[in-house]
Amino acid sequence: MFEVLRDVVKSLADGLAITVAPTHTVLTTSEAADLLGVSRPTLVRLLESGEIPYEQPARHRKVRLDDVLAYQQRMQRARAAGLDEMVRDAEDAGMYDLPEDATIERLSISEERDNLG
Repeated sequence: MFEVLRDVVKSLADGLAITVAPTHTVLTTSEAADLLGVSRPTLVRLLESGEIPYEQPARHRKVRLDDVLAYQQRMQRARAAGLDEMVRDAEDAGMYDLPEDATIERLSISEERDNLG
């Protein structure tokens, strides 16, 4: 519970809006798309591909909030895993390694700045 309150306070401090709703809440496709930050047609594609479950009791699709939040968490984990993999690949390729003379050059520049200021 503490983590939830901490996240709410941080979001409010960052100027973000907060909505509190029971997870069994049913959303329209427009509301679900807004929550995910995607267009309604993109959300419909996610629904039709089975990425997010939905019900269509009549003409309009309805999406459960907890299903949308579960999808959002899966995507966040997938993005984080992808970024971790990119960093590992870059480290393996030596892209974070600096040539030895770069460290000396940086020190020289830093010393010059210190002498000027």
